[in-house]
Amino acid sequence: MKLLRQVDALFNRIEGALLITLLLVMMVMAFLQVVLRNVFASGIIWADIFLRHLVLWIGFLGAALATSIERHISIDALTRFLPRRARHVSKIVTNLFAAVVCYFMMQASITFVGYEISDGHTVYGEIPSWYAQIIVPVGFGLLAFHFLVRVAANAAAAFSKESA
Repeated sequence: MKLLRQVDALFNRIEGALLITLLLVMMVMAFLQVVLRNVFASGIIWADIFLRHLVLWIGFLGAALATSIERHISIDALTRFLPRRARHVSKIVTNLFAAVVCYFMMQASITFVGYEISDGHTVYGEIPSWYAQIIVPVGFGLLAFHFLVRVAANAAAAFSKESA
């Protein structure tokens, strides 16, 4: 369990650093586009496409980080009234279900990215589209991993001697 928590913490640091970096790049690029369009009547041709893909990356990385720290969307109106052990069991079931859904979404997105690679689609110029879309299977994989870590943590809490 300790190794799993260390790997989860490492992923959190990497995800957080990537989020900050991508958000800064996105803000600078968007500001630069506004200045270039309004002041110089020009712009960077590929910037809008790039910014759209950055939103996708930030969305998946943010969702993975939120899942890891249990800040993802959840409805806990009924579970608040459950005993401690039952609450942990409920979290185990819901997190396991979410992990399975994320796994299947990851598999589907791997197929999608595979089609993009074989078709040779490009985002702009010679840049393959799968470079920007690889975050979809990676993001769902990260989500599944973080949900499984939550399953393990809740299982440890539910079946520990303290919760009995």
